[in-house]
Amino acid sequence: MIADLCLHSCLSDGRSTPAAMLARAHMLGLRAVALAEHADKTTIARVLERIRELAGAYSALWDLVVVPAVELTGVPPAALAEEVLRARALGADLVLVHGEGMGETAAPGTNLAAIEAGADILAHPGLMGETEAARAAQTKTALMLTARPGHCLANGHVWRLARHYGAPVVVTSGAHQEGELLGPGGLRAVALGAGMEEREWRTCQTYGWVLACRELTV
Repeated sequence: MIADLCLHSCLSDGRSTPAAMLARAHMLGLRAVALAEHADKTTIARVLERIRELAGAYSALWDLVVVPAVELTGVPPAALAEEVLRARALGADLVLVHGEGMGETAAPGTNLAAIEAGADILAHPGLMGETEAARAAQTKTALMLTARPGHCLANGHVWRLARHYGAPVVVTSGAHQEGELLGPGGLRAVALGAGMEEREWRTCQTYGWVLACRELTV
């Protein structure tokens, strides 16, 4: 069961409609996706309401688990703890934080603040330090490997630290339009390209599926 837990649509900075992203995910053979729209204090409620509406309408028709999620982006590190809690209260099944990746800037300290805030996934943490990786292992915050240009340059570094400290990892396309989505083979290539072995990739798949379906079993 393959899940991609970081897709963006025109509800934030993507170019395709949410429905088009779901249709493409189904065609590629994915079984679960998170529409993790970029959001902050002013947009969380609106974005989650629309994702939940879409999930209710199309999830069963596409045989696809659609996870309402947000990727908190541009939030000051000191405000992340409050915003993670607020996102959950407003209905986010997964809360991601836009990390200090190599493709776009985030405030220094965002990575550690996201982990301490209890985010489910730290997106593209870039050239993160050992302190952050060790803490992510303790809090079970998943570190993201991504196919997104720019951010993907640090995949090997992130995986090396995650493996050493035992932090969970998810592999995503980071797609912002239909043509950027990856099927199971493409996501596997991202994982192996970062240095994973096949057994580690299988473990990663399982963890992503568990995250995607977590709220369904509560």
